[in-house]
Amino acid sequence: MASSPDPTRRSERARVAVLDAALALCREAGFAQLTIEGIAERAGVSKKTIYRWWPSKGAVLLDAISELADRQATFPDTGDLARDLTRQVTAVVAMYSPQDASPVAALVAEGQRDAALGDAIREQVVVPSIAAFDARLRAAQASGELPGDADLGVALDLVYGPLYHRLALRLGLPDERETRSRVDHALAALRAGPALTRG
Repeated sequence: MASSPDPTRRSERARVAVLDAALALCREAGFAQLTIEGIAERAGVSKKTIYRWWPSKGAVLLDAISELADRQATFPDTGDLARDLTRQVTAVVAMYSPQDASPVAALVAEGQRDAALGDAIREQVVVPSIAAFDARLRAAQASGELPGDADLGVALDLVYGPLYHRLALRLGLPDERETRSRVDHALAALRAGPALTRG
């Protein structure tokens, strides 16, 4: 006797197809040209299916990027903080590349224009990423790789500030060697502590 179709599995396939379609179409044409109709056609689902799960194309793309970040930009803990941060920042750079066709860059830019979308990006992607960064650095403090009084807010700015500066001003994204150099400089500053600024 044949088993009945599993609607949960069918829904998950449709959800994944929609997210993949949103990423692909944004890479091809940019956020401005992205439409629910186009996503539905590429994914092989109805517009009604998309609107049942997401209120807008921005929400679709945000979920796609959130899942991409969960897969590709996690924080490893090998016991070598410099290597782990270099690996994670390099993964973030890859998500923004190529800059002219990156769905992540497109979504961030749109979040600057759309306050509600910007708030959603912060809550769904940025805040969890900062929490994961803090957890990895607290582990480094516990293991003695970083001083216990290292300012983790300063650490965040030192590690990621150069990346977003280059992204915003279109100065070209760093390769892995450049990323390692910036991570090494940031960690050196954190290990030196406030005495570095009192000089």
